[in-house]
Amino acid sequence: MTFLPNGNGGPLAWAPDGTRLFVVTSQRTEQGEVAQVDLIPRTPRFREDAFRRLFQEEPRPELPSRTVPTPAPTTSPRPAAPASASPSPAPARRTEIDFNGIRERVALLPTGLDVNRVVVTPDSKTVVLVASAAGENNLYTFSVDETSSEPQVAKQLTTTPGFKTDVAIAPDGKSAFYLDSGRVWSVPLGGAPGAPKPLALAAELDADFADDKRVVFAQAWSLLDRWYADPNFHGANWPAMRAEYEPYALAARTPQEFSRVVSLMIGELNSSHSGFSAPRPPTAPRFVTGRIGVDWDTATYDRTGRLRIASIVPLGPVAITGRVAAGDEVLAVDGTPVERTTDVDELLANRIGKRTELRVAPHGDAAAAHNVAVLPVDRNTEEQLRYRAWVAGRRAYVERISGGRLGYVHLYDMGQESLTRFYTDLDVQNRTKAGVVVDVRNNTGGFIDPYALDVLTRREYLTFKSRFGYDSPERTSLGQRVLDHASVLVTNEHSLSDAENFAEGYRVLHAGAIVGEATAGWIIFTSNTTLADGSALRLPSTRVIAHDGVDMELHPRPVDVRADNPPGAFERGDDPQLDAAVRELLRRTGARR
Repeated sequence: MTFLPNGNGGPLAWAPDGTRLFVVTSQRTEQGEVAQVDLIPRTPRFREDAFRRLFQEEPRPELPSRTVPTPAPTTSPRPAAPASASPSPAPARRTEIDFNGIRERVALLPTGLDVNRVVVTPDSKTVVLVASAAGENNLYTFSVDETSSEPQVAKQLTTTPGFKTDVAIAPDGKSAFYLDSGRVWSVPLGGAPGAPKPLALAAELDADFADDKRVVFAQAWSLLDRWYADPNFHGANWPAMRAEYEPYALAARTPQEFSRVVSLMIGELNSSHSGFSAPRPPTAPRFVTGRIGVDWDTATYDRTGRLRIASIVPLGPVAITGRVAAGDEVLAVDGTPVERTTDVDELLANRIGKRTELRVAPHGDAAAAHNVAVLPVDRNTEEQLRYRAWVAGRRAYVERISGGRLGYVHLYDMGQESLTRFYTDLDVQNRTKAGVVVDVRNNTGGFIDPYALDVLTRREYLTFKSRFGYDSPERTSLGQRVLDHASVLVTNEHSLSDAENFAEGYRVLHAGAIVGEATAGWIIFTSNTTLADGSALRLPSTRVIAHDGVDMELHPRPVDVRADNPPGAFERGDDPQLDAAVRELLRRTGARR
């Protein structure tokens, strides 16, 4: 019925009137779109039609008749229907799908949203979308009524930050129900907008651990038995593993013991991207420590009990004040003195984004102490700031040892945000360089390797020469990214999953030399599935086969130039792997010139 170049397809939604089918379609790094398939031929409406109708004359209304007909009087009132009578059901409608040319009867709805689910209203005139915009997931309506004069635009129904699932439309088509943050909500679809309302539902669940563990163990073993990617189970006798571990699982006294036994059984597969985790019981909320972006001088603290700053994270809360330097000491936090026994994390508990005052003594001079106001950040933000500082240091290192000829870019992981950063760093930092060092060390994978490889392997073929003196390659001018410079790839034993796909593609496409250490050999496609008691099981179901026919799981991707980073090298300001990469790339760019 369809042939769409999508990496992800579904779910499906059938129009109740039997004329159309809707399906969500998307690529991994592109927005989800809704494809509409006409099951029977119809005359399509085009945007040009709406434009032409602006110039059509409206017909003049006819004058009303002055004669008002009088209804004939009835001799007896109409008998009422018996109380027990029910309305006759609507006759079932049957649609004969016309498959002749059906692939041509596919159109993408212009929603402008990143859609992940679609539901059709009972009258088949509106679709309700679960979609994302500006990083938030919400419900929208979109008209598919061909006879409507309203503009075909998405209308937002909800504005809450939670992830919405399991959308259902009321039989009268006037409201929708959905799940959000573990609660059922309703929201009106038409007319005046109304805020979502929670439904007052409550339920209790009695769980019998003795029964659950028997069912869950059988589920975990059988799912892997049917779906594990390698039918030989990496050499493990999988039926024998069940016989060996099941008695221990059934004898487990706590969910933690049970989880440990199942994990040990899964470990017999010697497989990456695998695992088992029991459902977490509800716990009391814990405080979250605010981070101010500093490293403490532990030697000074051990010796004197004074809290001296050893280094400051660039762009962190302390750094942007411009009033604190390495070597300064923190005397107090929000007026509480800092002593040897003071828990500073407790003083910064739940202070994320809140004004916090530090009493700082420049180089330990209490007489010159002054107050500095900071806004602590969360742990992830501080880690990302540290990471960007590390990247800036690696870029400066390559700049220095290459004499300014080479650029540097690092891929943190293989996710969409890292791909966007990769594009930006290539555009901003490396256009004027003779070559670029591409670093995927410690990259834990994702899904964007073909997109990153495209930029490195495309070549320019035309140049636009302007009368105004501005020359530009055609691909770049037309908006398609291409580096068109020599490059070298740096990997290590902590480059895994999609980073290994990236390394293999880099080799097969002859993008350049690979320097460093062989990758981890941890690459297999996996997914999560939920078991009867709410436990989560990782289910690796797809192998990744290299161009030479080798299964990449347990077979690390080799390098062209071996280079190790011995312990302590980074602390000494050295990076032997980057040294080797720069030597190799300078040799290659020199040969090209």
